[in-house]
Amino acid sequence: MARPLLKIHRYFHRKPIRFFSFILLYLTAGSLVFLHSGFSSDTSTTGASGSAGSSTSDALGLLGRVFKETRRTPRRFGPPWMKENGAQDAPEWAGRGVDHTSSWSHGAKGRTTKEMDDGRAKYIGCYVDDTQKRALRGVSFLDYKKMTVFRCQDNCAERGYLYAGLEFGAECYCGHKIQAPNVSESECNMECKGEKSNICGGPNRLSIYRLELSQESARRYGSAIFKGCFKRPDNVTLALPASAVIKNMSVDKCVDMCTEKEFSLAALAGEKCHCGFPTSLFTLHEHEDEELCLQRCAGEDFESCGNNDFFVVYQTQVQDNRCMDRRFLPTRSKHLVALASFPGAGNTWARHLIELATGYYTGSYYFDGSLYNKGFKGERDHWRSGRTICIKTHESGKKEIEDFDASILMIRNPYKALMAEFNRKYGGHIGFASQAHWRGKEWPEFVKNYAPWWASHTLDWLKYGKKVQVVHFEDLKRELFAELKGMVIFLDLEVSEDRLLCVEGQKDGNFKRSGLRKLEYDPYTPEMRATIDRLIKTVDTALRKRNLSGVPEEYRPR
Repeated sequence: MARPLLKIHRYFHRKPIRFFSFILLYLTAGSLVFLHSGFSSDTSTTGASGSAGSSTSDALGLLGRVFKETRRTPRRFGPPWMKENGAQDAPEWAGRGVDHTSSWSHGAKGRTTKEMDDGRAKYIGCYVDDTQKRALRGVSFLDYKKMTVFRCQDNCAERGYLYAGLEFGAECYCGHKIQAPNVSESECNMECKGEKSNICGGPNRLSIYRLELSQESARRYGSAIFKGCFKRPDNVTLALPASAVIKNMSVDKCVDMCTEKEFSLAALAGEKCHCGFPTSLFTLHEHEDEELCLQRCAGEDFESCGNNDFFVVYQTQVQDNRCMDRRFLPTRSKHLVALASFPGAGNTWARHLIELATGYYTGSYYFDGSLYNKGFKGERDHWRSGRTICIKTHESGKKEIEDFDASILMIRNPYKALMAEFNRKYGGHIGFASQAHWRGKEWPEFVKNYAPWWASHTLDWLKYGKKVQVVHFEDLKRELFAELKGMVIFLDLEVSEDRLLCVEGQKDGNFKRSGLRKLEYDPYTPEMRATIDRLIKTVDTALRKRNLSGVPEEYRPR
């Protein structure tokens, strides 16, 4: 017995042989694990087909989940972009122009108000889905380990879609229109893989949400941004100077034509395509019901091409240059105007808007090299130089405020402003703080120190400012044209409507964080909320005492 063992011992003592032997054993063991996962996967798929409540897949380990993702069954998954071009593949209701977008599921009644509408998305019901006839026909992705409702909503909103749908606990689909009927809420009964407390559809069933904030990212069609349905302008030739009749009209063809002719707007009117820029003759301010534009494109089954009376309008990738020229003031001004705000209240974004609307650079009380490199050329000037139209500042206190002759005071919801500044502090101007920072000691300490400053900053400027115009960040987002026009007038400059319309098309610039809020939980504790709510009431009272409108409804404590 000893002699065979000695031979084995000598065999493994030879280094090359020993190395390759271990590799062979490792590969053999790995193959057995994957083989076992394959059988388990087949069992779980069969269970899902027969019973939506099957939990076999939850018992699989990490290797099993990886294996499942690589061997997608024909019944469950389709390509990332589902877009049928042939009439023979179209759903029977597509030809009749029926859109199920506005069909609300009665099953939604069983959900709480918070589940249905949390500010970023509204749950609208459970819908049929099919691999050959997708209900949502935009981009899709899946994650068998970490899929959550928020993650799906965030990915769809970041790409500009209006709807986000979750299916089979792990699949996410995006789209601009729901092209399927809704069904009983009981048919959407599978928990999300990344959060057991929420439902992520079911077998061939989508839990669909309308993304309330998707307009911030804009609805897209390829590289073009969907602007809406608009009534035909009185003088089409003047409003949209280039036009052509296109055979087998499609969104792509009209957008391509207008892009080639270097216009920022593409307007579809049945078989005719019009191109132009937003002007006082065609402002894009008065949206019409999209149903008025529901006329199927001759060359595209699932897109609307408008008609002779109502145009479907897209913004192309062509830059509108009417508001891109900027310069320093021709003569130095002794009148110093502050653009004052608490950090995180949108000061950089407001500077971007003001520069486009006026054509003049803005200055800063500080110097930020990254902003200078992004085009804020007034960043390098001393704030007293008199060459800039207004000066960014986060300062508060009597002495600093009295240095300015007038001020535009930006105020933002403290809950959003605190998070934005925390993201900036740890992630840069358009980055995000890491989860470690949010969950560590940095966030509570930050709220403790910065929340009182949010209130004192506003109170100080209202008390010591010589001439103050209050602008609420939320109002500027909602009514950009009107609010920005008021800011230009306050700066004692002539208003150019065409320039303001140009700004509307390029309002985001490079100074907006993409997507929705990147946290999947509420970082504010009850104690933090109690403190911040008291501060909001204090600021609201101070504004009203000066005969100004109070804080916007969306962040006033109830």
